[in-house]
Amino acid sequence: MASPSPTEMNLTVEFGGGMELLFSNLASHSITIPRFYSPASLPTPAPSTCPCPNTGQPTDVRFLIWWLREYLLADKGRPELFSQGETIRPGILILINSTDWELEGELEYELKEGDELVFISTLHGG
Repeated sequence: MASPSPTEMNLTVEFGGGMELLFSNLASHSITIPRFYSPASLPTPAPSTCPCPNTGQPTDVRFLIWWLREYLLADKGRPELFSQGETIRPGILILINSTDWELEGELEYELKEGDELVFISTLHGG
């Protein structure tokens, strides 16, 4: 990944347990997202280019879930398979740098340059 600008950061996002099927059948994605955002400006559907302000609230997991749903989710017609409202749907485990997101503050965890987030579905058909 290229060095981020002062208004952006690089993250690695990985999907497992079938989640990768929702994200172009790719288990790992290197993404660049804004360092800051305005919670009032998270429209659905999102604009074609994500706003990248140089002030605002530090980017957190809440924003990342919105960004993944709006910009990376392959099946735009079925966002409920990934998220419910502003959070992740039940049955999806999130690890932040190999630690359960519940120990890191869940939606309020402020993302940092180079963070690695893993989304794993714990629900399986049978």
